[in-house]
Amino acid sequence: MRRSEKQWFAMRDLTRRNANVMAHHLLREVGLEVFTPMQQIIMTVRGRKQRRDVPVIQDLLFVHESKEVLDSYVARYPNLQYRYCHGHTINEPTTVRDADMERFIYAVGNSNNARYYMPGELTKAMYGRRVRIVGGVFDDFEGNLLSVKGMRTRRLIVEIPGLMAASVEVNPDFIQLI
Repeated sequence: MRRSEKQWFAMRDLTRRNANVMAHHLLREVGLEVFTPMQQIIMTVRGRKQRRDVPVIQDLLFVHESKEVLDSYVARYPNLQYRYCHGHTINEPTTVRDADMERFIYAVGNSNNARYYMPGELTKAMYGRRVRIVGGVFDDFEGNLLSVKGMRTRRLIVEIPGLMAASVEVNPDFIQLI
């Protein structure tokens, strides 16, 4: 890929978790397309409990931009870094295919109760049958069902290969075995 083409880069934000301004806020303010998987937690701030959105993985964010443009922001903000995969060179930051990223963003954005998993958290035994969703919000999604003993709901696993996974609840009526 050329440096001038837009693509999804996996980035690291080394800002402390309790900081007021994190990298994903700064990058959104300058007009970049940023995705950070968020979860709601209850925090005590000055003696009062507040519900806050915080990143699921504190230092992980995804930015859709060309490497040429991102390099200037990485140089300007010392707490912002590219994320690298093992086995690649220092000049090859981790990227995610557009289709994988759009699918992941759509799935977690349209689910009321997405559950996130770090790499290695999902074992081979947890990957159930391969299915296609026919109808509903996740129409034409393909993937594996999450298989956990005692789980009553059907959850589809949606992955960003090598970085994270999420499971979203699907209606059993829309599940078609492949």
